[in-house]
Amino acid sequence: MAIGKPVVILGVFVADTAYRADRQPRMGETILGNSFKLGPGGKGSNQAVAAGKLGADITFLTRLGVDAFADMAKQTWKGAGV
Repeated sequence: MAIGKPVVILGVFVADTAYRADRQPRMGETILGNSFKLGPGGKGSNQAVAAGKLGADITFLTRLGVDAFADMAKQTWKGAGV
């Protein structure tokens, strides 16, 4: 159930990557990660998801391709009520 006035957000969706390593690198050092996780991100998308989870009536304006990342975006927004 939406609460308050409708909110329109114009922004982007990006797929964020988070890498895991055995230790924290020292200043200026480059180390190799051993795994990574892919997840939804993007400033506008994150704002829309947060507002949707709080029950706001959200419209998110963006542009998507036709690929696995677009599928991730749509699934994320659907789950948040965007």
